[in-house]
Amino acid sequence: MQSQNQPPAFRDKSCEPECPVDAIKADSEPGLEKWLSLNAEYAKIWPNITVKKAPPPDWKAWDGKPDKLQYFSPKPGTGN
Repeated sequence: MQSQNQPPAFRDKSCEPECPVDAIKADSEPGLEKWLSLNAEYAKIWPNITVKKAPPPDWKAWDGKPDKLQYFSPKPGTGN
C-alpha cells in the first residue's frame, strides 16, 4: 500500500478493479498494522497484477466471509 499522504500522482490505484470486495484500505486507517506488514513482505516477492481477469467462480462465497487470513498461502500465483 502506498501512503495516502503522497501526492495523487504517486498513489497506485491500478489494483482496485482487480482486488476483492473491500480489499483496498487507506494505510492510515487504525488497526491495519498486521496487513501493512503482510503487504510489505509479499509485495517484494509476488508478481504484480497488470491484466484484469474474470473473478473466480466462487467469489461470492468469499464476499464477507470472516477470518479469511487462515486460508492465506505464501505461494504466489503465476501472474499474467
